[in-house]
Amino acid sequence: MPEYCRVKTSGGTYFFTLVTYLRRPILTNEIVRLALREGIQRARQTMPFKIEAWVLLPDHLHAVWTLPPEDNRYASRWAIIKRQVSNHCGRQFSNGEPVSDSKQKRKESGIWQRRFWEHQIRDDLDFKRHMDYLHWNPVKHGKVRQVADWPFSSFHRLAAAGIYPPDWGSDPVDVGEAIDFGE
Repeated sequence: MPEYCRVKTSGGTYFFTLVTYLRRPILTNEIVRLALREGIQRARQTMPFKIEAWVLLPDHLHAVWTLPPEDNRYASRWAIIKRQVSNHCGRQFSNGEPVSDSKQKRKESGIWQRRFWEHQIRDDLDFKRHMDYLHWNPVKHGKVRQVADWPFSSFHRLAAAGIYPPDWGSDPVDVGEAIDFGE
């Protein structure tokens, strides 16, 4: 099987997608959200990073991070975060299936899909498109009619800071440049 080679640039900005195992709709559960927050705090204690944007949907999340100039270890950060969620929530959200030998060997729980998807942001337009895509995602998936109606999103913080107008996404023209990843 070919090895997947991730792009790793120190100080890079990256877009990520992480998905729950079997796309189970658990990520917006309060206990899981708290475990995610704790995992982020734990990762940042030893490996700081800036969260540019974040959206949490029931079965997946998207994030845009910027790493420090001397660091490219985003996978290590995700490992800390995913482990925190798995350790904190694994028993409560296990689906009753036995953990496969492969998952046991890798010390994985039944919370997350094994891998995650990353994309290195190339320029300002790429950044804008990924930010827009991330914030539009709850509307795309039919969770809400307007971006501002989804509570589990950095949109609210960015709108308060004046980066997005509070009604952004009310008009589909707003997201005309957002790319579709076909998820």
